[in-house]
Amino acid sequence: MIDVKNLTMIYPSGKGIFNLNFKVKKGEILGYIGPNGAGKTTTIRALLGFMKPNEGTCTINGLDCIKDAPKIQRFLGYIPGEISFFDDMTGYEFLQFMHEMRGLKDNGRQNELLKLFDLDPKGKIRRFSKGMKQKLGIVTAFMHNPDVLILDEPSSGLDPLMQIRFINLILEEKEKGKTIILSSHIFEEVEKTCDNVIIIKEGKIVNYSTVQLLKKSQRKGFIIKPDNCEQAIQTFLRSNFISNQLNNDSIEVYCSGDRIDEFIKTCAKLKLYNFDEISQSLEDVFMQYYKNEGVQQ
Repeated sequence: MIDVKNLTMIYPSGKGIFNLNFKVKKGEILGYIGPNGAGKTTTIRALLGFMKPNEGTCTINGLDCIKDAPKIQRFLGYIPGEISFFDDMTGYEFLQFMHEMRGLKDNGRQNELLKLFDLDPKGKIRRFSKGMKQKLGIVTAFMHNPDVLILDEPSSGLDPLMQIRFINLILEEKEKGKTIILSSHIFEEVEKTCDNVIIIKEGKIVNYSTVQLLKKSQRKGFIIKPDNCEQAIQTFLRSNFISNQLNNDSIEVYCSGDRIDEFIKTCAKLKLYNFDEISQSLEDVFMQYYKNEGVQQ
C-alpha cells in the first residue's frame, strides 16, 4: 500500500532524510520512531506530497505522492505533529468545513468518534485545551473512514484514559484492514499496535524489524540481593554479564534476552535473598540503537 524507494530530501543545512527504503502492506501498522529532528516529519511531508524529494520516489496505493497528491487525499487520514486550526471557527464549524471539502454526506462516524473521545465541539477552537484540539484532530482524521492513516504524535496531549481509547481505536481500524504509519514517542502505543517498527536516526534507518524481534533484542535487567555482593559481581563478570553494585546489599545485572537460561544458572551458584526484574520498554531498545548505530535490515 505504501512504497518508499531511495527517498532523499536534503535541507540547506545539510540535514534531512537519506536513501530511505521501506514498504507498508495493506492492513499493516508501521511504527516510525526516533528523536526530534531525526527525519520522521520530513518523511511524512514527502508521503503527503507537501515536499518534493531530491531523489527517490514514494507511492500510496500505486499513486505517486507528489503527482497524485489530490487523489491520495481522498482516501487518506492525517494527524500532523503540530495541529493548526481556524481558531475563529467553532469545532462544529470546522468539522462541517471538512465534511464539505471531502464531499461527505453522512456524519455518523463523526458522531461516534465525538462520543468515544468525550468531545463537545460547540465552542470556539481558540478556547480549546491542547487535549481538546488533539481530539478534534483525531475525529477529523478518522471521520471519513480512510483506507490509509498517517499519524504524527496522534495522542499527544491526551490523558491516560483517552490514550487507551485511542489505542483501541487503532486496533479496531487494523481489524478493518486499514494501513497505518504511526509516529509516536509513547512507546506503549507502538508496542501494543504496531506490526513492524522503523527506528530513524539523523535521517537514516538504523533498524527495520518486527516489534517482536525488536523486543527480543532488549537487555534484561535484574536487581538481586546476594549474601556477598563482591563475590556475586565477580561471578557475573566471569560469565560476561554486566553488573554493578547499587548499595551495600544489592546489585543490578543485565543480560541479552537469549542468555536468560545461562543467567539463571549463574544465579544458582549464589545465595540470594531477593530477586526482581527491572521493567524495560521499547524506549530502552530505541535508546540502545540511538547510542550505538544499528544496521538497516
